[in-house]
Amino acid sequence: MEFFFQPLNWLTFLPLLGMLAILSIDTANKDKIRWIALVTTIVTFVISLWILVLFDAQDPNLQLEARYSWLQLAGLQVEYHLAIDGLSILLVLLTTFLAPLCVLSTWTAITEQVKTFMVLFLLLEVNMLGVFLAQDLFLFYVFWELSLVPMYFIIALWGGPKRGYAALKLFLYTMAGSILMLVGIIFLGTKTGTLDLPTMQERLPELYQTGIITWNVQLLLFLAFVIAFAIKVPMWPVHSWLPDAHTEAPTAGSVILAGVLLKMGTYGFLRFVLPVFPLVSLQAAPWFALLATIGILYGAWVSYAQQDIKRLVAYSSVSHLGFVMLGLFALNTQGITGAILQMINHGISTSALFLLIGILYEQTHTRDIKVYGGLWRLTPWLGTITLISVLSSMGLPGLNGFIGEFIILLGAFGSEAIGSPWYAGFAAIGVIMAAIYLLYMFQGVFLGADGEITKQYTLRDINQRELIIMIPLVILMFWIGLYPQPFFDILAPAVSKLVATIPL
Repeated sequence: MEFFFQPLNWLTFLPLLGMLAILSIDTANKDKIRWIALVTTIVTFVISLWILVLFDAQDPNLQLEARYSWLQLAGLQVEYHLAIDGLSILLVLLTTFLAPLCVLSTWTAITEQVKTFMVLFLLLEVNMLGVFLAQDLFLFYVFWELSLVPMYFIIALWGGPKRGYAALKLFLYTMAGSILMLVGIIFLGTKTGTLDLPTMQERLPELYQTGIITWNVQLLLFLAFVIAFAIKVPMWPVHSWLPDAHTEAPTAGSVILAGVLLKMGTYGFLRFVLPVFPLVSLQAAPWFALLATIGILYGAWVSYAQQDIKRLVAYSSVSHLGFVMLGLFALNTQGITGAILQMINHGISTSALFLLIGILYEQTHTRDIKVYGGLWRLTPWLGTITLISVLSSMGLPGLNGFIGEFIILLGAFGSEAIGSPWYAGFAAIGVIMAAIYLLYMFQGVFLGADGEITKQYTLRDINQRELIIMIPLVILMFWIGLYPQPFFDILAPAVSKLVATIPL
């Protein structure tokens, strides 16, 4: 019975109850299905706020643990072990915050197989939360892999004309990387005698020092995890699945993909790569800074060349997540704090942009920048919210994007691990490039002479339901931009503990 009184169990598995309720309803009753999915995600968000109240921001250790013996695999004890700390709580809150907004965005966009969509979406939420909470490597891997299945079908069944290709590409890329990680997990489990991450972290230093796990083996294990997480981020040059997946996914799929699923990759570096392989991470930091900087500049350059609005925002994610990776491998308090905050910022700003693009696409069925123009005159509220989201994404002071990027650049500039301020200098050029391609997109759609769409369509402005979706995102953009201290207070103890494990 203790299982049913653990807050993290309720948080993780409440969407399953919503799934069961939806499965019991007739397929034709679409409105009832939508309402059950919406209420389920809202209640899950409320539970995450309750967990935030229970969370002690001054404690850097794991909290609210739910830990039970599960099964024996090849002599290894696999535990059901969930816990939360300062490294994961903001990502959990981001997941539960975006989920009801995604459900609301499907109200008129998803009209076929609504029951199947909502079941898959709630299953996806379970697995995303599991990834951020799991402290046993086997349990983490189960959640990690299972998250692929609903996302595959969401793209393949409700996506655009090339949805089958995009869904398969997403699945194969991620699956290929995950197999390598599984081999690494098995090896670490057999050498340390445990799959529990905190216990493994306690035992590994001795195995490294005594040479039981040699430097070459550490490097191979490091690469096994890095490839899996780098594909998920995605880092340059293993990013090519992302533009296709974003372009073909339905709006809710794009939002949850950009807002949460990409963060599973950066979280993997934060939770597993840095603390489990601190020596290799330190040696590899300059190389990751180089790849991250190339990703920042490449993503920005290619974004400018896009005519499809959704594809432009997709490539912008390669650039923005390059900043996150640069901050993580600065391996100092400023860099890692900025990286985690920027994960949240990207989840807010890019999700807002995808939602706004979805509002336009639902009316016009095109995302070609060239056919738009002069929309602000017809849709002033939509234009205003899009402008705020664009300014947020490009890092304007006073909005959330600026805070994250500033702290990352500060951390990278003074990083002993990276060893050169030039990475921060070149990365800063990416901020300027972001302003160019995002304002180019905004001007092409909302300003200038009336385009073909503006002349041929009677476009409506943002409606009440869409305003309810967008207002919370806009509030967070200003809150984090103007008063980020509460977020820093949550992050500081856990980040300091992580940095202390890295032998600078």
